[in-house]
Amino acid sequence: MESNNHQTPPQTTSITTTLAKRLKDNLVFRSKWAELNGAMGDLGTYIPIVLALTLAADLNLGTTLIFTGVYNIVTGAIYGVPMPVQPMKSIAAVAISDPDFGIPETMAAGICTGVILIVLGMTGLMRLAYRLIPLPVVRGIQLAQGLSFAMTAVKYIRKVQNFSTSKSKGNRHWLGLDGLVLAIVCVCFITMVNGAGHEADNEDEIQNDEESQDNKRRNWRKIVASNLPSAFIVFLLGVILAIIREPKVINGFKFGPSSIQTIKISKSAWKRGFVKGTIPQLPLSILNSVIAVCKLSTDLFPEKTVTATSVSVTVGLMNLTGCWFGAMPCCHGAGGLAGQYKFGGRSGGCVALLGAIKLVLGLVLGSSIIKILTSFPVGVLGVLLLFAGIELAMCARDMKSKEESFVVLICTAVSLVGSSAALGFVTGMVVHLLLRIRKLVGPGSFSSFWMHGP
Repeated sequence: MESNNHQTPPQTTSITTTLAKRLKDNLVFRSKWAELNGAMGDLGTYIPIVLALTLAADLNLGTTLIFTGVYNIVTGAIYGVPMPVQPMKSIAAVAISDPDFGIPETMAAGICTGVILIVLGMTGLMRLAYRLIPLPVVRGIQLAQGLSFAMTAVKYIRKVQNFSTSKSKGNRHWLGLDGLVLAIVCVCFITMVNGAGHEADNEDEIQNDEESQDNKRRNWRKIVASNLPSAFIVFLLGVILAIIREPKVINGFKFGPSSIQTIKISKSAWKRGFVKGTIPQLPLSILNSVIAVCKLSTDLFPEKTVTATSVSVTVGLMNLTGCWFGAMPCCHGAGGLAGQYKFGGRSGGCVALLGAIKLVLGLVLGSSIIKILTSFPVGVLGVLLLFAGIELAMCARDMKSKEESFVVLICTAVSLVGSSAALGFVTGMVVHLLLRIRKLVGPGSFSSFWMHGP
């Protein structure tokens, strides 16, 4: 009788078993090489911004690697999809360009943004926004962000970059270890291996007819795309070329993590961080880091549940945790998800693997890893970013009607020209509502009004 008192309650055992099964399912590799390849799909965005913040704003790279590595592992375990961890781009842009916007202001901006996102998520307002915002407007934001990534990628490939000033320094040479020829060869290699995407993932493209050699060819392409990690090979080539360009980088490595310290934020830093960082970042975080990510995740992984509430809260918690210690303000991003999916990422194991690599690098080499990043061929990063941008932009291809395409393109044009997702969003919503009103009233009513008067 006494032993029964120490038995684990059946309900607790059931919950533990369910959680363990869910974690295992979320972190399992669908394909070893494909998941490794997919992990590289977000680096075209991550590395340039982190490098720029480290060089221009004295970001603690070691601390950022440790915290973002943990973020990757946790989000991979929670969502079971290749959910990216990316820099908050608007805050990063201010930190790079404004000498008065230092680390305390950057961290204050990240913390304030995180708090607001948690409030929006916990109160249900983010879920409401997700339901009310029409799909063509979301697709317009995604198309604008994708094209923005692609255009930035082409700039990386064509122009020599100075990340410490966030400016181009002239045309890139054709030959050399970071020349145009190298980037073009990498683009051709990835295109030959991956094509326009993973055809085998689209059920409607797989014919059930047993006959032909087409099925054999399709299966052969599937095998090559699944087992030849093109993005990983290109990234590994970049690391090798970085060492060849600057052999002394290896001697500059210092073993051990960077010291992690609490950031002291003054009242003026809180104010500048909120005004210059949080306010411009919020629309981008709400639209691209939460709503667009959820829409894209539902499109790519309909069997997985990724809610606007949970994404909003996880973004907020990441920044409330890491920014106090100097880790870069982070969010999720539709571009990173599209890039990782493009190169084969299909599970949370993809980003968990990337997180483990970041964590190990942060703990073993700390901030000294900057030595190799400054020598990394920027043209190669541009190639990875180009494919991520194009994959995100292609999400808009599901717009069937002319009205939907009309809203998408207006939203995209305003977002790109105005460099503001918020302005594009407002314009897209107005146009969508006007088209709805026109349909309800009837186009003939307006013609009659102008022809004959009220």
